Amino acid sequence: MFFGIADYASFVVAVIVFLMIPGPGNLALITSTGKGGIGGGLAATLGVIAGDQVLMWLAVAGVATLLAAYPPAFRGVQWLGAGYLAWLGLRMILAKPGDKPVLHIRTGQYFRQAFAITLLNPKAIVFYMAFFPLFVDPAQHAGVLTFGVMAATIAALTFLYGLIVTLLTHRLAERLRANPKVSRGLSRLAGLFMIGFGLKLVVR
Repeated sequence: MFFGIADYASFVVAVIVFLMIPGPGNLALITSTGKGGIGGGLAATLGVIAGDQVLMWLAVAGVATLLAAYPPAFRGVQWLGAGYLAWLGLRMILAKPGDKPVLHIRTGQYFRQAFAITLLNPKAIVFYMAFFPLFVDPAQHAGVLTFGVMAATIAALTFLYGLIVTLLTHRLAERLRANPKVSRGLSRLAGLFMIGFGLKLVVR
């Protein structure tokens, strides 16, 4: 047990898997790096982190309130969260190749645009509401400290991931990531991990 987080190692692995899921955030990092080089990619990374932190703490407010007011209902939320992640994972596995979203990234506005892209994702807060309860042990929950450690872990991993993506994109990875087969393969792999984590954590 680590600051009230159940299976911290699995939490870290889950965050890494989720970061690798192709989506607007990854596309913003790649596009910003292509236009602004390493500086642009890092600025976009910080924008993604800032947007994520806003959404995460909004989700935390809801989860913490539920845990404090209705402890028995918290287990039900864990089951619902696991079901949501499993459903999301199944959709990713069965998804067919489609057109990628086109982002019009303006030069010099990498942070602001990545922040807006992340913040305006309507599914993100729902995802965090389902994600956090799976890793919180009600018996060992340490309040804001538990969620603070989780948020800090996600921010640190996001920065490291953004740095790697930026450096790779700056050299050669942009064409690989634009390959539909690579994108679909990553999506399917992430979908399998989502289903596995949902099942593993809810029946622990």
